[in-house]
Amino acid sequence: MPLYNSESCRPTPSMAFLRCHRPRSPLRLLSSRLAPNFIRKGRVYASSFSTPGSLTAPTTWVDRLPPKVQPYLYLTRIDKPIGTLLLFYPCTWAITMASYASNAPPSVPLKYIALFGTGALIMRGAGCTINDLWDRNLDNAVERTKTRPLARGDITPRQAIAFLAPQLTAGLAVLTQLNWYSILLGASSLSLVTVYPLMKRVTYWPQAVLGLAFNWGALLGWSAVAGAVHWPVAVPLYAGGVLWTLVYDSIYAHQDKADDVHVGIRSTALLFGEHTRSILAAFSASSVGCIALAGYLNAQGAPFFLGTGLAAAQLALVIRRTNFNDRTSCGRGFVACGWVGFWVWMGALGDYIWLQLEVNEDDTTSQEKTNTKS
Repeated sequence: MPLYNSESCRPTPSMAFLRCHRPRSPLRLLSSRLAPNFIRKGRVYASSFSTPGSLTAPTTWVDRLPPKVQPYLYLTRIDKPIGTLLLFYPCTWAITMASYASNAPPSVPLKYIALFGTGALIMRGAGCTINDLWDRNLDNAVERTKTRPLARGDITPRQAIAFLAPQLTAGLAVLTQLNWYSILLGASSLSLVTVYPLMKRVTYWPQAVLGLAFNWGALLGWSAVAGAVHWPVAVPLYAGGVLWTLVYDSIYAHQDKADDVHVGIRSTALLFGEHTRSILAAFSASSVGCIALAGYLNAQGAPFFLGTGLAAAQLALVIRRTNFNDRTSCGRGFVACGWVGFWVWMGALGDYIWLQLEVNEDDTTSQEKTNTKS
């Protein structure tokens, strides 16, 4: 019997772990990566590592690369850019706001956004490697994570550690492009990155530790541009980012709460339980309030607060629509939270661009007056 009908593309019982090969939209592809094993509209989808030691048909660009490198790339989650963006956005907030405060020329934010973007990609991958080294045994017991390369045995712990060395070296190479104040400040965050995976074993608040690590860029970005952290503005900005992380990572944790109970993993998803929606609403309001306070203290203009307002609306929409008892809905809510960071950055960037236009206009007016007098 054929595994599927090529015309109707209807799955049969014998293809429980194979994909329907009908072309899918980018949105559907993203959804299937977020929730590896589920049924939608009568079709069965599985993760790219569906059985030990073998790969299924290509589902991401990583699957089209040589098989030997695929496990290492999947280890870094490079096929899921949302994690890199969540790490990157707090950096962009601080870089853009510091450039606005100091009226730095456009070359300054462009330089540091490029550097921090590269650093976010590298360090997010290194963080995933560290996390999977800690959790390789636990991942086998969780439906969503048991297909990760270390849990499956596609690479060994020794190979993962050997891979971690060049990751950290590359991250250090990016960090050394900054001033000494920033180098020391950036290095001090490595302890948070290292201990975060352990926190889920000892506290119901591992999401708070992740927030402290993931938003370090709100401090580091400012010091990179200004030479030192302007604490009155950076602290509420950092706090807003930490609260934002509590929101999106609590939604993320709800995907695994049934498995976590059995394997002894703790999270805010289990701690909040049926009160999750109201608690995350409070965290969201506090996050937006802290970011708005940072903007007020930095004398930001209307574009910044417009962006902050859009971020608030996005958070409200996510919390309202997410079904915390449905893995697919939580996956979508988690990804949608990324737009919060984007809108805050766009608000800060709009302010900076407006300032540069005003400065250029003033310079042009002054030059015209000088030419008239002469």
